[in-house]
Amino acid sequence: MSDAYAAAFGTPEQAAASHRPAALRVLICGAVDDGKSTLIGRLVAEAGGMTDDQRLALAEASRLFGTTGAELDYSLVTDGLEAEREQNITIDVAYRYLATTDRDFVIVDTPGHEQYTANMATGASQCDVAVILVDAVRGLRTQTFKHAAICSLLGIRHVVLTVNKMDAVAYDETVFREIVDAFLTIAAPLQLTVAPIPLAARDGVNVMVVSTLTPWYQGPSLLHHLSSLAVVPAPTATGLRLPVQGVARTPEGERLYTGSVVSGTIAANQKINIASSGVEVIVNRLVDRHGPTDEAGPGEPVAFTLTPETDLGRGGMVTSGSDRPVLSDLFSAFVIWFGRQPLFAGRDYEMRLSTATSPVTVTAIRGKLDVARGSQVSATHIDRDEIGICHLATPAKVAVDPHAHCPPTGRFILIDRASGDTVAAGLIRHALDRGSNLFTQRLTVDRQAREGLLGQKGLVLWFTGLSGSGKSTIADALERKLHAKGKLTLLLDGDNIRQGLNRDLGFTEGDRVENLRRVAEVAKLMVDAGLIVLCSFISPFARDRAMVRERLSGCPFFELFVDASLQTCEQRDPKGLYAKARRGEIRNFTGIDSAYEIPTAPDLVLDTDRASADDLTEVIVSWLTQRGVLA
Repeated sequence: MSDAYAAAFGTPEQAAASHRPAALRVLICGAVDDGKSTLIGRLVAEAGGMTDDQRLALAEASRLFGTTGAELDYSLVTDGLEAEREQNITIDVAYRYLATTDRDFVIVDTPGHEQYTANMATGASQCDVAVILVDAVRGLRTQTFKHAAICSLLGIRHVVLTVNKMDAVAYDETVFREIVDAFLTIAAPLQLTVAPIPLAARDGVNVMVVSTLTPWYQGPSLLHHLSSLAVVPAPTATGLRLPVQGVARTPEGERLYTGSVVSGTIAANQKINIASSGVEVIVNRLVDRHGPTDEAGPGEPVAFTLTPETDLGRGGMVTSGSDRPVLSDLFSAFVIWFGRQPLFAGRDYEMRLSTATSPVTVTAIRGKLDVARGSQVSATHIDRDEIGICHLATPAKVAVDPHAHCPPTGRFILIDRASGDTVAAGLIRHALDRGSNLFTQRLTVDRQAREGLLGQKGLVLWFTGLSGSGKSTIADALERKLHAKGKLTLLLDGDNIRQGLNRDLGFTEGDRVENLRRVAEVAKLMVDAGLIVLCSFISPFARDRAMVRERLSGCPFFELFVDASLQTCEQRDPKGLYAKARRGEIRNFTGIDSAYEIPTAPDLVLDTDRASADDLTEVIVSWLTQRGVLA
């Protein structure tokens, strides 16, 4: 095993190259109950990281919450949340700072439960090395593989595989080697360098010093490994990348840009480029935290002025040299999904990439990682805590890098625009080519010209509500009235669309998203032709209605909520669908076993419990006329 250890932690010569290596950021991870918190507690205690008062507090906590009888329960050193102590699990990411005579450490304790994978990924994004624990009795589990995959995705290449609780298997070497061999098989495609160590963290076996209880083990202790580890930096960009965080004005009236250098260097009087346009500018003045400076490198926050002044704001980026980020509006990415609801293609989100913010659409799901096998499998959606391979598109080109080349400009998060929740973390694999010969054709006859010819304004009326609420009835009555007034209209009805354009789609959530996406694009074309477009769709989910509104943001769009109680809709039941759903003949029927999310801010509410379709049609016409969109 000596070669494996040398590859993982460097040679003694490498370790001795510096008297005191840089602080090491160590991720502690693995499946729940594999002993992560106990290991950290033992490290902190034995390395002198606890005061006498803290030991007394630990003794009291062990008496109240401990699982080790009369002995100290070292897992309680880091499990600080009351909920964690009561449940004997780690929920949040906990940080511990540890200093030995040889090295400083930042220990990052992450949760093992599947529902807290997002927390684990947060911790992993900051670390140099991962210590993955495996219970010697339970062996490798799904979370073990998932954590290994996340470490690989986030750029961690050094892994210490600690087979814990060896005392429970009588320190059997065969058990240890079987677990190590199985893990190495999985780790191979992840490009991880693995160093295995047998442990009994509760008793301190092989934690600080090598124990005689494992005479067959010839390697060093865990702490010695970490102390001597020479982390080889991952390949990174060499050209300047400086995302702009803010813009202010100097007393002289100059625009002052602020941000931190991600890669390369920035210098006074240097020629640099605006990433989005390629425009060349010169750094006029450069200031760091200490004052004026000639040059700044990676990690350093700076402020600078440019000559000539240019259109550059927060989210922009300046670059230089031949190694520059790619400008792209379509790219492939690994997406670690945290959302409560599955991820489907066609959904729109807000993407935050470095200091930039942009709308983004998941255009395709190409598969997901089967972490148990270390392979990619096909997928139509991504469930919570799964890792998907997705294509994403932005409305305008953004400066991106493959994560493997420049991590800070190659990772992003996705925000649900309806709830404001962070639903995913992503790592850019590579930019995709839409086709360099594709351009937006500027048309001489535009929407305004067509509206002038028709004598009307194009707009979209989106009717949403339960089945049987009266959407189609009102939309049909409204179209007849508008037609009688000489208006050119088009009615897109859910049932009719599914018999033609969308006949290839079913009623899975993913197909429902695609159904509405296509309808929105058709409506957009029709509005561009100057038509009044009436869309009648249940569209039960707020995020999907928000997606439709976003896609039609360039034209007049009005959401009309056709409000009727479920009881009223069931009594009407013109198609007999509610009766079938109650008998279990139809699954995922809105209102019965699938939710309808009532619009919180529709443009107009039409209560069909209280008014007839004809009366409500008059209400719509009057409302549109008052708003000046219907003459």
